[in-house]
Amino acid sequence: MGNQTEVTEFIILGLSNDPQMQIFLFMVFSAVYLITLLANMVIMLAIRADPHLHTPMYFFLSHLSFVDICYSSAIVPNMLVHFVAEHKTISVNSCIAQVFFIFLLATNEIFILSAMAYDRYAAICAPLRYMERMSKGICVQLVSGAWAISFFHALLNTVFTLKLHFCGPNQISHFSCELPSLLHLSCTETFTNQVLLLTSILIFGSSSFLFTLISYIHIISTILRIQSEEGRHKAFSTCSSHLIVVGLFYVTGFLQYTKPSSVSSVVLDEMFSIQYSILTPMLNPIIYSLKNKEVKTAVGKTLGKFKFLK
Repeated sequence: MGNQTEVTEFIILGLSNDPQMQIFLFMVFSAVYLITLLANMVIMLAIRADPHLHTPMYFFLSHLSFVDICYSSAIVPNMLVHFVAEHKTISVNSCIAQVFFIFLLATNEIFILSAMAYDRYAAICAPLRYMERMSKGICVQLVSGAWAISFFHALLNTVFTLKLHFCGPNQISHFSCELPSLLHLSCTETFTNQVLLLTSILIFGSSSFLFTLISYIHIISTILRIQSEEGRHKAFSTCSSHLIVVGLFYVTGFLQYTKPSSVSSVVLDEMFSIQYSILTPMLNPIIYSLKNKEVKTAVGKTLGKFKFLK
């Protein structure tokens, strides 16, 4: 360690070294980012403007859109800069800061999704006690709890990352700073970090997923007991969009952070990361708009107001 030079910045290799491909990718991901911002902002404005959507389910959906905007903004702008910049570098401190925000926002997203699952459970399985179980105070507590847990999870992993030293290779074979990539570049022992990473993801990720799973076991059981086909269809339609969003985020995110290093590959890691950190924040509002008539109507009214202003 004494004769080794301390690394002060990393080189982000990104998705491609081909200049023409980089321009193409810049345009593609610029469009994705723009759609993500606009779609989620429209969802938030529509929910705020329509009194019919001032319910717990849409309260959580509005917060999910806010988290999606933040999550995408923590990754994509820096990624776009690296597509066109001559020097594709990022300082060690900035890289670790990005690790913190990725943990914060990804963990927040899974707990907001769990809160939404509980909301659907309360609405379908205990409709007579719905307003009691999902009062405004309880909704605020669930969102506040999601932020508190997320902050603790992000801080825990980031503090131990700050103790690492980087003095060897400084090239990150990725388009963003994710903790597994940094651990590969450390010239100090990372066993503690790896154990902490896996343990914290299993605790927070599995507890959130288990909570969502149990909620949907009760929901599906209740739906199957509904006598009318129309009633079953209506009950399931309120949950289908949430199930799609949960599947998109959980499957790729969980596989990325828990798969053995022996099956890891640059292409596979990048595909998983693009799905859960870039595409999912864009797809969430689109899925909810397409699958939910109330959201679709409110979004249509909101867009209509913007056309009128023109």
